[in-house]
Amino acid sequence: MSNEVKITTPGIISTLKRSKFNENRFYRSIAQYIWNGFDAQATRVDIIYDFSSSGILKKLIVKDNGYGINHNELLSKFQPIFVSEKAGEDKNSKHNSIFHGKNGIGRFTFFTFANNATWTTTYKDNALNLKYNIDISANRLESFSGLEATPNVTDDSVGTTVEFTNFKRLKRKTKNKDSAKSVESEMVDYLKKEFCWYLELNKPNVKLSLNGIELDYSSLIKDKEDFKVVHTPSNKIFNVRYVQWLHFLEDEYSKYYYLNQNNKEIYKEHTTLNNKGDRFYHSLYISSQYFEDFNFHSNENSKQKNMVGGCRSDDIFKYLMKELNRFLRNKRKPFLREYAQKLIAEFEEEGIISKKNKDDFELIQVEDLEEVIQELYTTQPSIFHKLKKEQKQVLIGLLNLVLNSDERENVLEIMDQIVNLDSDERKELGNILKITNMSKIIKTMNLVKDRFEILAILSEILFDRELKANEVNHLQKIVEDHTWIFGEKYSLVAAAEDNFEKALKNHLKILRDYDGEVHISHPDKYKQVDIFICRQEKNHNSIHNLIIELKHPQKLLNEACLSQVKKYMRTIMAIDRFNADTYSWDFLLIGNKFDSLGYIKGEIENNKGKGERGLVHSQDKFNIYVRKWSDILNECDLRHQFLQDRLEIEKSKLIENLESPDEAVELAKNSAMVN
Repeated sequence: MSNEVKITTPGIISTLKRSKFNENRFYRSIAQYIWNGFDAQATRVDIIYDFSSSGILKKLIVKDNGYGINHNELLSKFQPIFVSEKAGEDKNSKHNSIFHGKNGIGRFTFFTFANNATWTTTYKDNALNLKYNIDISANRLESFSGLEATPNVTDDSVGTTVEFTNFKRLKRKTKNKDSAKSVESEMVDYLKKEFCWYLELNKPNVKLSLNGIELDYSSLIKDKEDFKVVHTPSNKIFNVRYVQWLHFLEDEYSKYYYLNQNNKEIYKEHTTLNNKGDRFYHSLYISSQYFEDFNFHSNENSKQKNMVGGCRSDDIFKYLMKELNRFLRNKRKPFLREYAQKLIAEFEEEGIISKKNKDDFELIQVEDLEEVIQELYTTQPSIFHKLKKEQKQVLIGLLNLVLNSDERENVLEIMDQIVNLDSDERKELGNILKITNMSKIIKTMNLVKDRFEILAILSEILFDRELKANEVNHLQKIVEDHTWIFGEKYSLVAAAEDNFEKALKNHLKILRDYDGEVHISHPDKYKQVDIFICRQEKNHNSIHNLIIELKHPQKLLNEACLSQVKKYMRTIMAIDRFNADTYSWDFLLIGNKFDSLGYIKGEIENNKGKGERGLVHSQDKFNIYVRKWSDILNECDLRHQFLQDRLEIEKSKLIENLESPDEAVELAKNSAMVN
């Protein structure tokens, strides 16, 4: 005789699939039978299985040593489908790890991988152990056998064995040469993530084995630590075990597990850092006699104390929570810093943050932006949680704009609009903004200092005759490495022995990332220039090119020198690939002095009305300039002196606005690190 449940097989399968039970993740179904064993207070569950070479199940048995299924309770356990009998055992089952009833549907999930399931269960009835079988077929999930059976007295130990037969061909998303190994690996990985926290909670008393080998989930543990929390006034001791998991756990969030002195779970709840938009997956197991009579349903703000046992409002529990939260935050920080680096790398890969075509000063600004992003993520990762690319672009763009303005402190207000910052987070972010600002100032000042030193060295080479410097071995080598002397963002295209053909190849590589063969048909294609640099202008629609002709410090600039530069210009004009509509060309002849014949001075005078210093020739997009090194160095010096003076003012403001000695120490430490 069979006993019908109140829903048909299609209805049962539909309900199961809505709960994400399907053929692709058949191991999720297997997990239900393991949970059934643990829910029956089993201390050991054994899985015996075998796959064919093509990845099809040949054998699957789930065996536990739980209390079995009492025959008198069979109808109530197998008939309801939408309300699990387990849920009725504890109204607050979400705060207890014992019960995992999936609304009474777990026992039917075998339909995803097999056609038949047989339960052989032994339970204790008074002093006797009784045994009987239950059968369900996947094509008749609405019926089960067993009610008509007469349990037999047995010497077997209590427990339940579920054996599955007539296996289905599993639907796989991917094909692997070694299908059996692939399917088995997926199953084992899933079971590790599903049960690791529970096995850790109940170790060493509860075990799960696969084909006789205890499940080893150590590969999922990123960090682990045991420590004590002692509340000195009451002499209460709490033994704490912390575990950080590498991956998100299947159906369990980051939680506190409160255990009594016998390591029996009393209650569980989310930690304060659960679901904060990061990937800091963790569990804290806290055992103490203190929890034996603790009222977990009490209010932490209540002024009324319990007559017996502790409550959330007492000083002991508040102290414990404070210490645990502090511990978690300290553990989380290095993890978040590590992940923040990955986040920044993602931003760079997506083009949201770019270092391309940035000068040295802009690169410092990018570093500042990335440091602030890292600190923001470390303090409040949910700011960046689940953002679409457009949202990321808006947020990072706004941050960059504010950080490089005089309203840097407004970053706090912007972040407060995105997430509610508590007082500690606001204070922390405020300090971070000051420290990163100081870091940016010091880095920029060091860059300016280094440039002043280069200008001083260059000045010595140019004007100290006793050094006997020349343009090829000394002057040119310095200019190659420091093209900022002529402006920011220039890329070196060619120098010294590079001819026009090689220069064109380098030019295309820099601007278009083209790395193919390049050939020029021009009689002067093997001519060499001293320095050839280029840069993309801000709108990225135009390319400015600069060819520099350097002369020996003792060489007087004359008509012959200018004629050489004009020949370079005519060569460039004759090569089509150098004459795109978006290209502009400047040619610069530099020396210490003009000759006494006055030719160069006359050319400069003739072009004075065009309003450009040193201009001697202008033709369409081509301009030729003649400049003295003394003028170029003076302009460089003035440009950098202005920046240095401004930085000194900003640095002084930061120091004047110090609010505590600790803040002063942090600023000083950061300054020392940069230097």
